[in-house]
Amino acid sequence: MVVLETRNLKKYYGKVHALDDVSMDVEEGELLAVIGPSGSGKTTFLRSIAGFVKLDAGSIKLHGRDITNLPPEKRNVAMFFQNYALWPHMNVFDNVAYGLKLRKLPKDEIEERVHKILKLLDIEDLVNRKPNQLSGGQQQRVALARAIVVEPELLLLDEPLSNLDAKIRMRIRFEIKALQKRLNLATIYVTHDQEEALSIADKIAIMHLGKVLQVGKPEEVYRNPANFFVADFIGTNSVIIVHGKDGKVQIGNRTFNLPAGSKYARIVVRSDEVTISSEEPKEEKGLTISG
Repeated sequence: MVVLETRNLKKYYGKVHALDDVSMDVEEGELLAVIGPSGSGKTTFLRSIAGFVKLDAGSIKLHGRDITNLPPEKRNVAMFFQNYALWPHMNVFDNVAYGLKLRKLPKDEIEERVHKILKLLDIEDLVNRKPNQLSGGQQQRVALARAIVVEPELLLLDEPLSNLDAKIRMRIRFEIKALQKRLNLATIYVTHDQEEALSIADKIAIMHLGKVLQVGKPEEVYRNPANFFVADFIGTNSVIIVHGKDGKVQIGNRTFNLPAGSKYARIVVRSDEVTISSEEPKEEKGLTISG
């Protein structure tokens, strides 16, 4: 079941196309990771779905309901901010309960839901602490609890692990994935970390200069990039320029046809796909270069 549908989203800041005809879907229980260089439109895309950015064109539907022009509080979408945005004067309980209180839920229901989510994230013992009494990882869990406790139809995560050190980041990324699957929650996860995206995403979207260049499963995007930018952006690569003759280029044991009008080819070599051997290969499954 499709939870989120975005169609032809456009957002301009003067002559800058922050979003240029962006269309993507997210299905129930799916984690879509959106990656791309700085300025590619990732956060603008996320904020437009949350209702914090007014679009110049396009539509956003949540479970078939058009939310394009609804204010943030009426979208039933939760956003996890990069800096956590915890209220410094509130303890953990009040921070997590904030969204429920805005919805004017009964006090006993608020207490039940807050304690349930704190237990789920293993931070029950922090309930009375203020944000300045928490570690970075603990603050991250509190912010995540606050986003999930309102039972959103869609969860938006904007660089959720960027403020954590590498060791904690590795552990928590898998905790987020496990929690997201346990709750069967449609999620969009914006990150600069390719490894992070490839390891936890069900689907990956590559953005550049406000455009979506490719959307697909991690393996599909890695193995069959849509264009040179995607091929070069994903993974650890070396790029070799090879000039051809008569519309063809010879590389090792293989001959490739060049696109019409091209005089050279750009070869992207993935380091994890290279095998170096002093012996001739018994069978040639790929490209072989001898010398």
